[in-house]
Amino acid sequence: MPTLTLPAEGGCRCGRVRLKISAAPLLTMACHCTGCQRMSASAYSLSAAIPSDGFEITQGEPVIGGLHGASRHYFCPHCMSWMFTRPEELDWFVNLRPTMLDEPGWFTPFIETWTSEKLPWAETPAVHSYAALPAFEEYEGLVAEYAGR
Repeated sequence: MPTLTLPAEGGCRCGRVRLKISAAPLLTMACHCTGCQRMSASAYSLSAAIPSDGFEITQGEPVIGGLHGASRHYFCPHCMSWMFTRPEELDWFVNLRPTMLDEPGWFTPFIETWTSEKLPWAETPAVHSYAALPAFEEYEGLVAEYAGR
């Protein structure tokens, strides 16, 4: 299986918005919630939690889409690719859609969330599964376990 080489670059489907990461993910995830199903037009969305100081937009300017709520979902304004999310009140990381990277083959979800809403046939190789989200106090251990892999 390929490994992530940093820095890594990527972009939206049309290439008008480009990004670069220079920090390894803190955690990788698959979310089965119905909101992610609808926004991704798939069974689940994929995310890699990248430290904010290791994430940058290098070309173009993404726009906010989705529900326009507290968690801000960023899209390319031209092709409307859902590129990343900045979760509410958690400005120290960005949830990057890993398939936006030019080389996403390294990605495997470590946790899966909102399995209570998952489609009956949807499966992932995630190590940990949660009916909703992990308890806030669990994240430190999950991040440490992911880093140790």
